[in-house]
Amino acid sequence: MKQQSIRLGIKAQAFFNTHLVPWWRAFVIATRFLTRIPLPDPRGGAEWQGADSGRAALLYPLVGLLLGGILGLAVWLFSATPAPVMATLALIAWVWGTGALHLDGLADCADAWVGGLGDRGRTLEILKDPHLGVMGAVALLLALVAKWSALFAIATQLDSGAVGLMAVALALLLIPALARAQILLLALITPPATETGMGAALRACLPPVPARAVVATWWLLAGLLLGWSALGWLALAAGLLWLWRASMRQRLGGFTGDTAGALVEMIEVGLVLLLAAGLG
Repeated sequence: MKQQSIRLGIKAQAFFNTHLVPWWRAFVIATRFLTRIPLPDPRGGAEWQGADSGRAALLYPLVGLLLGGILGLAVWLFSATPAPVMATLALIAWVWGTGALHLDGLADCADAWVGGLGDRGRTLEILKDPHLGVMGAVALLLALVAKWSALFAIATQLDSGAVGLMAVALALLLIPALARAQILLLALITPPATETGMGAALRACLPPVPARAVVATWWLLAGLLLGWSALGWLALAAGLLWLWRASMRQRLGGFTGDTAGALVEMIEVGLVLLLAAGLG
């Protein structure tokens, strides 16, 4: 009996080390990369392996759900405050959750697309420049104003009792997750613009079949939770992906980490505006 218990313990430990630990490592990688949530680094000084990064990419939408939870929690906590206050505090929580990671990509792309003057080399050079230009600042301002306006409209609807708090929180929960699912789709259908960098690394480590399954699963989940309105969300996200991908292909020949981040911001802005308009 004792030997049987020992064997079961060994099998359980082996299953834990083989299946659960790698996915926990992947979740930590994805969370530390996409958010400011202070999870401890489990590497112990070791380098991440390609398989770790591939699993981490598959968990990007799950990390987006975590960010959506921060946003939904902020809306719930501040729902009793005046609409402008709720919108402002929810937006602060939204930006803090990501550390403005994707906003940085949006700003870099705005500067590069205008300052690059159609030249690929110049566009890539500006993308690597850490300084913020005028067009980048304008893009940041417009994205934040758009999100704030949508959150303000949502808060107004909540104040009037026209919509339920739980329904709004659920929709806001999904927006960051669906936006990050589109990163996987972008990497599946678009070559990297350069041989090095985040875009090339993502394309190299991303397992295609699981990635397709992850994207499909998240959009099916959106359909189950949102009903027919999910079709409008899907159409908007697909349209933005198609347009932005066409622009990337024309300007750079492929995608980079910055352009993937810009896509996330575009889809988040589009979906939250669509949500606000639908509630109205």
